[in-house]
Amino acid sequence: MKINSIPFWAAAILLPACAYFLPAWGLNEYYLYVGYVVLQYVVLATAWNILGGYAGYVNFGTGAFFGVGAYAALVLFMKFNAPLPVQIAGAAAIGALLGLGAGLLTLRLKGIFFSIATIAAAIIIETFVLNWRYVGGASGMQIIRPAVPLGFETYTRMLLVVMTILAVVSIIVARFIEKSWLGRGLRAVRDAEVAAECSGVPTLKLKLLACAISGALMAAAGAPLPLYSSFIEPHSVFSLNYSVMALAMAVVGGMSSWLGPVLGAILIASSQQFAASASPELHLFIVGALLVFFVIAAPDGLVGLLQRVGRMTARMTGMQNVRPKWRS
Repeated sequence: MKINSIPFWAAAILLPACAYFLPAWGLNEYYLYVGYVVLQYVVLATAWNILGGYAGYVNFGTGAFFGVGAYAALVLFMKFNAPLPVQIAGAAAIGALLGLGAGLLTLRLKGIFFSIATIAAAIIIETFVLNWRYVGGASGMQIIRPAVPLGFETYTRMLLVVMTILAVVSIIVARFIEKSWLGRGLRAVRDAEVAAECSGVPTLKLKLLACAISGALMAAAGAPLPLYSSFIEPHSVFSLNYSVMALAMAVVGGMSSWLGPVLGAILIASSQQFAASASPELHLFIVGALLVFFVIAAPDGLVGLLQRVGRMTARMTGMQNVRPKWRS
């Protein structure tokens, strides 16, 4: 079945509904946990790709935005007893402001200097949280969760639906950016920033907007974490692993399309979860092997590989002018 045999918007509506009714099929809670983690990485990889893929600015601060979103949600819950939708909205707003501020400080840097600056920003934010006693500091904090909302039996099932909605929203945002003037401007920045600026493209404004959108989505992905795990501590929440995984998923899937990070996240995150149950080191080997393979054999990722296969099939069948429908 071709990817676009079901209309995009119909799929966007059906996916949260499927996530709601999925537990009724008798699946073990572990598989629901795997689904939550995979969807969380779909959001992170998609958000990373808005700046790293479309604009070509490699960001290693994913963990910082994810952690800020988690702690913003925690503060809103502790201070105001805010419901989860308010926590997510507040985390996204703070993530957008943080992205805007970080962009103003770092986006004038290029290449490896920008990447190093994002790592430094992540370390500064983590150090601040480590010394913030209100949220537990370095020892972390245990969360007493309220009763599960009506319509759900467990928090795992509710948060699976929430993360599905966040994944769908992030994909819609990335798809809109890719096909809009913003996406065209970001691609111009990636291909030749100086030439784009000389042609009248407002490169700094576009990059700041991309930073804000990317930061908002990353922070939103972290907001459900306190209620999901019932415990939060800085070292795991601000882990560099989130940055590396988001980058790897975008590279493996393909950074030129909104579909690439989705495919990469599903492939790597699902294999990581199942491999980690067998051996803690095996999932690292899988990620490394996939990165090496795609960098050497398919630098355009899964999306580019599928495009090449489609073109080869078209040539073999004498249909050189047929464009793969899934591209759109």
